[in-house]
Amino acid sequence: LQVDLWQPSSPQHIVEGTVTDVRVPRNTTRSLLPFLQQANIQYTILISDLQEAIENQTGGRSHRNRRSLSGYNYEVYHSLEEIEDWMHYLNRTYSDLVHMFAVGKSYEGRPLYVLKLGKRSRPYKKAVWIDCGIHAREWIGPAFCQWFVKEALQTYQTDPDMRKILTQLYFYVMPVFNVDGYSFSWTNDRFWRKTRSKNMRFHCHGVDANRNWKVKWCDEGASLHPCDDTYCGPFPESEPEVKAVAHFLRKHRKQIKAYLSFHAYAQMLLYPYSYKYATIPNFNCVESAAYNAVNALQSAYGVRYRYGPASSTLYVSSGSSMDWAYKNGIPYAFAFELRDTGHFGFLLPEMLIKPTCTETMLAVKNITLHLLKKCH
Repeated sequence: LQVDLWQPSSPQHIVEGTVTDVRVPRNTTRSLLPFLQQANIQYTILISDLQEAIENQTGGRSHRNRRSLSGYNYEVYHSLEEIEDWMHYLNRTYSDLVHMFAVGKSYEGRPLYVLKLGKRSRPYKKAVWIDCGIHAREWIGPAFCQWFVKEALQTYQTDPDMRKILTQLYFYVMPVFNVDGYSFSWTNDRFWRKTRSKNMRFHCHGVDANRNWKVKWCDEGASLHPCDDTYCGPFPESEPEVKAVAHFLRKHRKQIKAYLSFHAYAQMLLYPYSYKYATIPNFNCVESAAYNAVNALQSAYGVRYRYGPASSTLYVSSGSSMDWAYKNGIPYAFAFELRDTGHFGFLLPEMLIKPTCTETMLAVKNITLHLLKKCH
C-alpha cells in the first residue's frame, strides 16, 4: 500500500491501538479494503463519498437564498462574504446593542471583524471574548458564533438571564478568526486548517493559528515544519491574525474576565493548561464552571461532553490561545470542542447546526452567569 493513499487528519496523534480517521482517494478504495482485511486492521466506512458530502455543504443552495439578511438562515453554513454582510447588517439594525469594528487585517488583507454586544449601561463593564474559526475547516464554530449573536439579540427583551448578561457584561464576538483560511476552505480545500501566509523556503502555506501564541511556543504538540498542520510559525505572533487579537486582548485584559474559543470536533469543554500537566491556581472556580456548563449542555438533548484540563483530557499542545489568555490574566479561559466525536468530523451536517448551537448556548450562558457570581 502506498503511503500517499492515506490522508489522516492528525498524523502526529496516530498511535498503535488508537482510532484515526483516514481520507482515501476514490479510485483506490477497491484495492485498499482487501489490504485492510488481509492485514487484520479493523475499519468502519464513515462517509462513503466524501466529495459528495463536501459538495452538499458548499453548493446546492442559491446564493440569493442564503444572503437574504432579513430572513438570514442560521441553520446553514455561510461563506465569509455572507458572514461579513450579516455583521454589517446587524451593526446598522441593532445600533443600541451592537458595535462592529476591526482589530486588524489578515495576511491577505481582509479585515478582522469583531462584534461588541451589550447594553451601554455604564462606562466600565466586565467583558467576555468569544472567537470561532481559528481552524478554517471547523465550520460549526463560526455557525455557533452567529447563533450566539442571534440568540442574544432576539431574547434580550424576553429572557431575564440574557437581559442580565447583556446589561452587566460586554461580549466581544469574532465569528471568523482565520478569515483567509476559512475563505480557502470554501473555494479550494474543505479540510484546510491553517492560515494562508506563505513560506518561501518550503513553498507551503499557513501556520496553525492555535500554536502561534507566546506561551511555551513551539514546544510539545506543535511542529517546526512549515508543511505540517500544527506548524507553530517562524516566531510567536508571526501571523497578523494572532498578533491583532493578542494586542486587543492585552489592551483590554483588565476588563475581559473570560476567554471562550470554539473548535471542533470531540465534544469536550477544556481549560488550561494545554502545554503541561499541572493544576491551575483557580482550579476550583474553573472546574465548577465547567461542570455546571456541561450539565446545562446535556439537559438539551442528552449529549455528553467530557471536561477537564486540555493536556490530560485531549492532548498536550503548546502555543494555544486559551493558555495565552489565562497566562495574560484572563481567569476563565475555555476551549469548546463541539460535535461530533468523529462520525462526520469536520463535515458536521447542516441538520445538526441547530441542536449543536442550542445546547452550546446553554453552556455559554451558564459560564457567563457564573462570572457574575463571586467564586471562592
